[in-house]
Amino acid sequence: MMGSRVQQKQRMDRFMTNLFIAGAGFAVVLLIAFIAFVIIEGFSGMNMSMLSFSGSGLGNMFFNTLYLVFLALIASTITGIPAGIYLAEYAKKGRMTRWVRMAVETLASLPSIVVGLFGYLVFIVMTGSQWNLFAGALAVSILTLPLVTSVTEDALRNLPDSYRNGSLGLGASHWQTIWRILLPACFPRIMTGLIMAAGRGFGEAAALMFTAGMSTDIDWENWDITASSCPLNPFRPGETLALHIWALRTEALHADAAQQAAASSAILMILVVAFSLAARYISYRLDKKMGGNR
Repeated sequence: MMGSRVQQKQRMDRFMTNLFIAGAGFAVVLLIAFIAFVIIEGFSGMNMSMLSFSGSGLGNMFFNTLYLVFLALIASTITGIPAGIYLAEYAKKGRMTRWVRMAVETLASLPSIVVGLFGYLVFIVMTGSQWNLFAGALAVSILTLPLVTSVTEDALRNLPDSYRNGSLGLGASHWQTIWRILLPACFPRIMTGLIMAAGRGFGEAAALMFTAGMSTDIDWENWDITASSCPLNPFRPGETLALHIWALRTEALHADAAQQAAASSAILMILVVAFSLAARYISYRLDKKMGGNR
């Protein structure tokens, strides 16, 4: 009787183990198939003129996407990481902390179209400016702020207490402990949060429709940052790849709109995968250099 129960538990254990392995394998295969389909479909109808940095090429949208994500990550880092440090290290249980957490959770559930309208009213209308990349980056940073804050807070809370106690016991202040011990120790997890935030920025379209604009005019020979056509001017309109895909599939103003949309999707997919792999590698190298065990 006892032996049959043990065998039954072993069979159930093997079944659940195989089920979990199959689920993980299916997810990996689905991801690879999706990436391969988008890239193959995009490159099958692509020609070199689509990749140019001319008015009709995708090069300008590619640069706008990278530049906007870079600006958005700066804004998310400046606001999200300090907010996570406050919640993990300084905030005490009480009404104020509950309000802060509720605000973060509410931001995480906001539809991107609502954030886009908010960004349009605040960053465009109230400032009296035109559509620009900086306004789009601020709108995207609002969407990614809860993610960066939550990841930073969880990373700090999950560190062993010996990190804090050992540093404080050696005479370091609380801030020195955070800056020199805790943040380097949880840097890989924070980097993961930033990667996820960047992914949101790469694929965002609804919020940028009202803030970044649907046009771009870049003069690659003009590097006066105050000029409206300078590539590095953050206060110029800048259509991203995600916006370009949306415009091509909804308005279809070009005869080869479908091919351009597929090519834009392939480029965007490669960009996201390459960014994720590069960030993962940098995080791994830094963690290894700092004495991590990953």
